[in-house]
Amino acid sequence: MKTLYFDCFSGMSGDMVIGTLIDAGADPIRLEEELKKLHIEEEYKLNWKKVIKNGITSTKFDVLLTNKDEHDHGHYSHEHRHHENHHVHNHDQANHEHDHDHHSHDDHEHTHEHHYDHHHRTYQDIVHLIEASELSDEVKKTSLKIFKKIGEAEGHIHGMPLEKVHFHEVGAVDSIIDIVGAAVLIDQLQIDIVKASPIAVGSGSIHIDHGIYPVPAPAALEMLKEIPIQQTTIKGELTTPTGAAILAVLAEDFCTLPSMKVKAIGYGAGTKTFKNQPNVLRVIIGEESR
Repeated sequence: MKTLYFDCFSGMSGDMVIGTLIDAGADPIRLEEELKKLHIEEEYKLNWKKVIKNGITSTKFDVLLTNKDEHDHGHYSHEHRHHENHHVHNHDQANHEHDHDHHSHDDHEHTHEHHYDHHHRTYQDIVHLIEASELSDEVKKTSLKIFKKIGEAEGHIHGMPLEKVHFHEVGAVDSIIDIVGAAVLIDQLQIDIVKASPIAVGSGSIHIDHGIYPVPAPAALEMLKEIPIQQTTIKGELTTPTGAAILAVLAEDFCTLPSMKVKAIGYGAGTKTFKNQPNVLRVIIGEESR
Protein backbone atom coordinates (compact mmCIF):
# COMPACT_ATOMS: atom_id res chain seq x y z
CA MET A 1 0.00 0.00 0.00
CA LYS A 2 1.55 3.29 -1.10
CA THR A 3 1.38 5.67 1.87
CA LEU A 4 2.08 9.40 1.91
CA TYR A 5 2.88 10.90 5.31
CA PHE A 6 2.76 14.66 5.91
CA ASP A 7 5.17 15.65 8.68
CA CYS A 8 3.66 18.98 9.71
CA PHE A 9 6.21 20.06 12.33
CA SER A 10 6.40 23.56 10.81
CA GLY A 11 2.78 23.87 9.74
CA MET A 12 1.27 23.67 6.28
CA SER A 13 0.07 25.92 3.47
CA GLY A 14 -1.19 25.24 -0.04
CA ASP A 15 2.06 26.20 -1.74
CA MET A 16 4.11 24.13 0.73
CA VAL A 17 2.00 21.08 -0.19
CA ILE A 18 2.72 21.56 -3.91
CA GLY A 19 6.41 22.22 -3.20
CA THR A 20 6.88 19.12 -1.09
CA LEU A 21 5.11 16.84 -3.61
CA ILE A 22 7.26 18.18 -6.45
CA ASP A 23 10.34 17.71 -4.25
CA ALA A 24 9.29 14.11 -3.63
CA GLY A 25 9.23 13.35 -7.35
CA ALA A 26 5.96 14.62 -8.80
CA ASP A 27 6.28 16.18 -12.25
CA PRO A 28 5.69 19.96 -12.24
CA ILE A 29 5.48 20.12 -16.05
CA ARG A 30 2.63 17.61 -16.01
CA LEU A 31 1.04 19.63 -13.20
CA GLU A 32 1.23 22.77 -15.33
CA GLU A 33 -0.42 20.96 -18.25
CA GLU A 34 -3.20 19.54 -16.05
CA LEU A 35 -3.96 22.94 -14.53
CA LYS A 36 -4.49 24.36 -18.02
CA LYS A 37 -7.64 22.24 -18.14
CA LEU A 38 -9.23 24.83 -15.82
CA HIS A 39 -8.87 27.45 -18.60
CA ILE A 40 -7.69 30.26 -16.30
CA GLU A 41 -4.00 30.11 -17.28
CA GLU A 42 -4.07 33.75 -18.43
CA GLU A 43 -4.48 34.73 -14.75
CA TYR A 44 -1.26 33.26 -13.38
CA LYS A 45 2.20 31.84 -13.97
CA LEU A 46 3.80 29.06 -11.95
CA ASN A 47 7.29 29.14 -10.52
CA TRP A 48 9.20 26.45 -8.66
CA LYS A 49 12.83 26.32 -7.63
CA LYS A 50 15.23 24.90 -5.06
CA VAL A 51 15.93 26.98 -1.97
CA ILE A 52 17.84 26.32 1.25
CA LYS A 53 15.94 26.48 4.53
CA ASN A 54 18.17 26.24 7.62
CA GLY A 55 20.52 23.95 5.74
CA ILE A 56 17.75 21.85 4.15
CA THR A 57 17.34 21.86 0.35
CA SER A 58 13.65 22.20 -0.43
CA THR A 59 11.33 23.23 -3.26
CA LYS A 60 9.62 26.62 -3.23
CA PHE A 61 6.43 26.83 -5.29
CA ASP A 62 4.73 30.11 -6.16
CA VAL A 63 1.68 31.22 -8.08
CA LEU A 64 2.56 34.51 -9.73
CA LEU A 65 -0.50 36.51 -10.70
CA THR A 66 -0.23 38.11 -14.13
CA ASN A 67 -0.89 41.78 -14.78
CA LYS A 68 -4.41 42.80 -15.66
CA ASP A 69 -5.74 45.80 -17.51
CA GLU A 70 -7.83 46.92 -14.59
CA HIS A 71 -5.86 48.51 -11.79
CA ASP A 72 -8.54 50.51 -10.09
CA HIS A 73 -9.28 48.63 -6.89
CA GLY A 74 -7.84 46.41 -4.21
CA HIS A 75 -4.20 47.03 -3.32
CA TYR A 76 -2.40 43.77 -2.65
CA SER A 77 1.15 44.67 -1.73
CA HIS A 78 4.43 42.83 -1.94
CA GLU A 79 3.70 39.16 -1.25
CA HIS A 80 0.12 38.84 -2.43
CA ARG A 81 -0.13 35.11 -2.68
CA HIS A 82 -0.41 34.26 0.97
CA HIS A 83 -3.27 36.53 1.99
CA GLU A 84 -5.41 33.46 1.58
CA ASN A 85 -8.02 33.61 4.28
CA HIS A 86 -10.64 33.70 1.53
CA HIS A 87 -13.82 35.50 2.60
CA VAL A 88 -12.01 37.06 5.56
CA HIS A 89 -9.14 38.69 3.70
CA ASN A 90 -6.02 38.01 5.76
CA HIS A 91 -3.37 40.72 5.92
CA ASP A 92 -0.93 38.93 8.25
CA GLN A 93 2.52 38.02 7.02
CA ALA A 94 1.73 34.58 8.37
CA ASN A 95 3.86 31.61 7.47
CA HIS A 96 4.96 33.26 4.28
CA GLU A 97 6.90 36.47 4.53
CA HIS A 98 8.78 37.51 1.42
CA ASP A 99 12.15 35.75 1.36
CA HIS A 100 14.47 38.07 -0.56
CA ASP A 101 17.34 35.61 -0.32
CA HIS A 102 15.72 33.16 -2.70
CA HIS A 103 13.52 35.15 -5.08
CA SER A 104 14.82 35.84 -8.55
CA HIS A 105 14.37 39.19 -10.28
CA ASP A 106 11.63 37.62 -12.41
CA ASP A 107 9.68 36.59 -9.31
CA HIS A 108 10.09 40.01 -7.80
CA GLU A 109 8.63 41.71 -10.86
CA HIS A 110 5.47 39.68 -10.55
CA THR A 111 5.03 39.80 -6.79
CA HIS A 112 5.91 43.35 -5.82
CA GLU A 113 3.00 45.77 -5.49
CA HIS A 114 0.28 45.03 -8.00
CA HIS A 115 -3.15 46.61 -8.05
CA TYR A 116 -6.04 44.39 -9.02
CA ASP A 117 -9.71 44.73 -9.57
CA HIS A 118 -11.45 43.65 -6.43
CA HIS A 119 -13.51 40.99 -8.20
CA HIS A 120 -14.68 37.92 -6.36
CA ARG A 121 -15.26 34.31 -7.24
CA THR A 122 -18.10 32.73 -5.33
CA TYR A 123 -17.96 29.19 -4.07
CA GLN A 124 -20.44 28.29 -6.80
CA ASP A 125 -18.21 29.87 -9.47
CA ILE A 126 -15.30 27.70 -8.37
CA VAL A 127 -17.44 24.55 -8.30
CA HIS A 128 -18.56 25.28 -11.86
CA LEU A 129 -14.99 25.97 -12.96
CA ILE A 130 -13.81 22.60 -11.66
CA GLU A 131 -16.83 20.64 -12.88
CA ALA A 132 -16.58 22.14 -16.38
CA SER A 133 -12.88 21.32 -16.71
CA GLU A 134 -11.34 18.31 -18.46
CA LEU A 135 -9.66 17.14 -15.26
CA SER A 136 -10.09 13.50 -14.25
CA ASP A 137 -13.10 12.56 -12.14
CA GLU A 138 -10.85 11.67 -9.20
CA VAL A 139 -9.08 15.06 -9.28
CA LYS A 140 -12.40 16.87 -9.56
CA LYS A 141 -13.84 14.91 -6.62
CA THR A 142 -10.88 15.66 -4.34
CA SER A 143 -10.73 19.34 -5.34
CA LEU A 144 -14.45 19.86 -4.77
CA LYS A 145 -14.24 18.20 -1.33
CA ILE A 146 -11.47 20.58 -0.28
CA PHE A 147 -13.28 23.67 -1.54
CA LYS A 148 -16.47 22.53 0.19
CA LYS A 149 -14.51 22.21 3.43
CA ILE A 150 -13.34 25.82 3.10
CA GLY A 151 -16.76 27.09 2.02
CA GLU A 152 -18.55 25.41 4.93
CA ALA A 153 -16.02 26.76 7.43
CA GLU A 154 -16.33 30.31 6.09
CA GLY A 155 -20.11 30.04 5.96
CA HIS A 156 -20.24 28.81 9.55
CA ILE A 157 -18.00 31.61 10.81
CA HIS A 158 -19.87 34.37 8.99
CA GLY A 159 -23.37 32.97 9.39
CA MET A 160 -24.09 32.57 5.69
CA PRO A 161 -25.10 29.64 3.46
CA LEU A 162 -22.40 27.86 1.47
CA GLU A 163 -23.73 29.30 -1.80
CA LYS A 164 -23.13 32.87 -0.60
CA VAL A 165 -19.47 32.41 0.37
CA HIS A 166 -17.13 34.36 -1.87
CA PHE A 167 -13.37 34.49 -2.35
CA HIS A 168 -11.24 37.57 -2.94
CA GLU A 169 -9.79 37.18 -6.40
CA VAL A 170 -6.16 37.04 -5.31
CA GLY A 171 -6.96 34.38 -2.73
CA ALA A 172 -9.22 32.53 -5.14
CA VAL A 173 -6.65 32.09 -7.92
CA ASP A 174 -4.00 30.90 -5.46
CA SER A 175 -6.42 28.58 -3.72
CA ILE A 176 -7.68 27.08 -6.98
CA ILE A 177 -4.12 26.34 -8.12
CA ASP A 178 -2.97 25.02 -4.73
CA ILE A 179 -6.04 22.88 -4.12
CA VAL A 180 -6.51 21.48 -7.63
CA GLY A 181 -2.73 21.14 -7.88
CA ALA A 182 -2.58 19.08 -4.69
CA ALA A 183 -5.34 16.81 -6.02
CA VAL A 184 -3.51 16.44 -9.36
CA LEU A 185 -0.19 15.52 -7.72
CA ILE A 186 -1.68 13.05 -5.23
CA ASP A 187 -3.36 11.35 -8.18
CA GLN A 188 -0.15 11.52 -10.26
CA LEU A 189 1.87 9.88 -7.47
CA GLN A 190 -0.75 7.10 -7.22
CA ILE A 191 -1.07 7.41 -3.45
CA ASP A 192 -3.31 4.86 -1.74
CA ILE A 193 -3.57 6.50 1.68
CA VAL A 194 -2.53 9.82 3.23
CA LYS A 195 -1.52 10.04 6.87
CA ALA A 196 -0.16 12.96 8.87
CA SER A 197 1.43 14.05 12.11
CA PRO A 198 -0.34 16.44 14.46
CA ILE A 199 -0.16 19.85 12.79
CA ALA A 200 1.76 22.82 14.17
CA VAL A 201 -0.37 25.95 14.08
CA GLY A 202 1.93 28.61 15.53
CA SER A 203 1.11 31.15 18.21
CA GLY A 204 0.50 34.84 18.74
CA SER A 205 -2.07 36.86 16.83
CA ILE A 206 -3.04 37.64 13.26
CA HIS A 207 -4.64 40.67 11.60
CA ILE A 208 -7.74 39.97 9.52
CA ASP A 209 -10.40 42.33 8.16
CA HIS A 210 -12.39 42.14 11.37
CA GLY A 211 -9.51 42.90 13.72
CA ILE A 212 -6.83 41.00 15.59
CA TYR A 213 -7.47 37.33 16.24
CA PRO A 214 -5.35 34.68 17.96
CA VAL A 215 -3.58 32.05 15.87
CA PRO A 216 -4.88 29.85 14.35
CA ALA A 217 -7.18 32.09 12.34
CA PRO A 218 -10.93 31.35 12.68
CA ALA A 219 -11.29 29.59 9.30
CA ALA A 220 -8.21 27.43 9.82
CA LEU A 221 -9.31 26.45 13.33
CA GLU A 222 -12.80 25.58 12.11
CA MET A 223 -11.33 23.18 9.54
CA LEU A 224 -8.98 21.63 12.10
CA LYS A 225 -11.82 20.27 14.25
CA GLU A 226 -11.15 16.63 15.16
CA ILE A 227 -7.55 17.00 13.96
CA PRO A 228 -4.71 16.92 16.52
CA ILE A 229 -2.94 20.27 16.56
CA GLN A 230 0.30 21.18 18.29
CA GLN A 231 1.22 24.54 19.72
CA THR A 232 4.70 25.89 19.12
CA THR A 233 6.80 28.68 20.55
CA ILE A 234 7.15 30.22 17.07
CA LYS A 235 5.14 33.41 16.79
CA GLY A 236 2.97 33.70 13.71
CA GLU A 237 0.58 31.65 11.61
CA LEU A 238 2.14 28.34 10.58
CA THR A 239 -0.97 26.70 9.13
CA THR A 240 -3.09 28.63 6.65
CA PRO A 241 -6.75 27.94 5.85
CA THR A 242 -5.85 26.31 2.51
CA GLY A 243 -3.27 24.10 4.21
CA ALA A 244 -5.79 23.14 6.89
CA ALA A 245 -8.44 22.30 4.28
CA ILE A 246 -6.08 20.13 2.20
CA LEU A 247 -4.97 18.23 5.30
CA ALA A 248 -8.50 17.82 6.67
CA VAL A 249 -9.74 16.24 3.43
CA LEU A 250 -6.70 14.18 2.38
CA ALA A 251 -5.45 12.70 5.67
CA GLU A 252 -7.24 9.56 6.81
CA ASP A 253 -5.15 9.08 9.95
CA PHE A 254 -3.11 11.26 12.30
CA CYS A 255 -0.27 9.40 13.89
CA THR A 256 3.46 9.10 14.39
CA LEU A 257 5.50 8.01 11.37
CA PRO A 258 4.07 4.63 10.29
CA SER A 259 6.23 1.57 9.72
CA MET A 260 7.01 1.48 6.03
CA LYS A 261 9.76 1.09 3.46
CA VAL A 262 10.62 4.68 2.53
CA LYS A 263 10.72 5.33 -1.23
CA ALA A 264 10.76 9.15 -1.50
CA ILE A 265 11.15 12.21 0.71
CA GLY A 266 10.20 15.78 -0.13
CA TYR A 267 10.58 19.19 1.47
CA GLY A 268 8.29 22.07 0.52
CA ALA A 269 9.46 25.53 1.59
CA GLY A 270 7.41 28.25 3.17
CA THR A 271 8.74 31.76 2.76
CA LYS A 272 9.42 32.67 6.35
CA THR A 273 12.77 31.91 7.96
CA PHE A 274 12.99 30.79 11.58
CA LYS A 275 16.14 30.87 13.66
CA ASN A 276 16.08 27.32 14.99
CA GLN A 277 13.72 25.44 12.68
CA PRO A 278 13.40 25.01 8.92
CA ASN A 279 10.15 26.46 7.60
CA VAL A 280 9.32 23.41 5.50
CA LEU A 281 6.64 20.77 5.16
CA ARG A 282 8.16 17.31 4.93
CA VAL A 283 6.52 14.44 3.09
CA ILE A 284 7.55 10.80 3.30
CA ILE A 285 6.25 8.32 0.73
CA GLY A 286 6.67 4.60 1.13
CA GLU A 287 5.26 1.10 0.98
CA GLU A 288 3.33 0.17 4.07
CA SER A 289 2.41 -3.47 4.68
CA ARG A 290 -1.28 -3.94 5.34
